[in-house]
Amino acid sequence: MELDRLVEKLRRRDGLSREEEAALCAVLGAVQTVPAGSDIVREGDRPLQSTLLVEGFAARYVTLGDGGRQITQLNISGDFIDLHSFVMKEMDHGVLALTDCIVQPAPHTALRRLTESHPHLSRLLWLDTVIDAAIHRQWIASMGRRTALAHMAHLLCELCTRMEVIGAASGKAFDLPLSQAVLADVLGLSTVHVNRLIAELRSRQMLTWTQSRVVILDWDGLAGLAEFDATYLRLQAEPV
Repeated sequence: MELDRLVEKLRRRDGLSREEEAALCAVLGAVQTVPAGSDIVREGDRPLQSTLLVEGFAARYVTLGDGGRQITQLNISGDFIDLHSFVMKEMDHGVLALTDCIVQPAPHTALRRLTESHPHLSRLLWLDTVIDAAIHRQWIASMGRRTALAHMAHLLCELCTRMEVIGAASGKAFDLPLSQAVLADVLGLSTVHVNRLIAELRSRQMLTWTQSRVVILDWDGLAGLAEFDATYLRLQAEPV
């Protein structure tokens, strides 16, 4: 079922009843395919729906006046990529499909009914947007205060942890089909610098990175370099 990864993520944080799961499923529309390189949501749009990313990688981004792009978050399967648009209305950023993506829309009219009839589920979805904000805070800390190498290490630890939750990573290994140009837009660096960072992590025998497959060989070393603490991802089960 397309909803499985979102449900798995929500259940890591609090219980989810079958009724709530069915209600969540009921707000989702037909599955759609978005090709790589296409906007799922454009900057300045006023969406009438939020979008669940079923498969693929997407990115929130901001475009600068000179045409430069800063990616502000990476989205993976099971993420509601723009749930905040339900209350935000006009989008101050875009969401781009980095790979071919499968998505499902959730009309805001249906989400409004859901929030009125299922308050516990509403709080779980609210928590999901709060965690988005926590991820943004860590990315700001990385951009401003961590070294470039620690920034890269933190990004990889975060992605591995998030993908483990949805069953997309096993044994600290996961697929990351993103170009170095995309990673440069994430880290705020040049592609040459990104290449050097990957080479440095390889030379320290912390990971292997072959084409799109990342295998973390020394989790403690990588997490230590990044000062990675997964608390901000809220993976513990606590009532909301």
